[in-house]
Amino acid sequence: EGEGERERVSVGVGVGVVALWWLLRPAPVPVEAQLPFAAPVTAVGDTTPRTAVATEVVVVHVVGEVRRPGLVELTRGARVADAISAAGGPTDQAQIHALNLAAVVADGQRVHVPSLSDTDIAPTPVGDVTGGGTDGGFPVDVNRATVDQLVTLPGVGPAIAAAIVAHRERRGPFISVDAMLDVPGIGPAKLEGLRDFVRV
Repeated sequence: EGEGERERVSVGVGVGVVALWWLLRPAPVPVEAQLPFAAPVTAVGDTTPRTAVATEVVVVHVVGEVRRPGLVELTRGARVADAISAAGGPTDQAQIHALNLAAVVADGQRVHVPSLSDTDIAPTPVGDVTGGGTDGGFPVDVNRATVDQLVTLPGVGPAIAAAIVAHRERRGPFISVDAMLDVPGIGPAKLEGLRDFVRV
């Protein structure tokens, strides 16, 4: 009986030790805390700030005495000199002094660089930075311009200017520059001379 008592005491002590260990053991670490965190991903080569605004671009057609005639892309506010430079620069035959190199170019404008043999040279169209087109700059809006504004166009005198105004008042606004062929006194040759200086 003495042996049995001692055995029961030993078992009781063991159970007490196990219970004490269970109460005092460290709290288990959550599984998710053991997982490695992925480093933030940065796109290779993507150094552009998200707040950057794309630069506005205008397309200009440069023809005549330049080394690479054709379409050039420029930032808004660029000058005629910039357009010529983007087209490879003037040739040896360019009559560069006939142009207003400081004029601001407009989107869709055609810049013609004349040659030394050209004698009938009109002033270089100036980009309409105000949007009105009838403030003394080019291109002139033929649907809004007055007679006084129309006579500033190359080859347009008071008679043709009055005919343009009368035509639009009688038939409505011009739907295209080519529609100006219906105006008395404006033929294909004169229209081509006006094309870079007018808009509708």
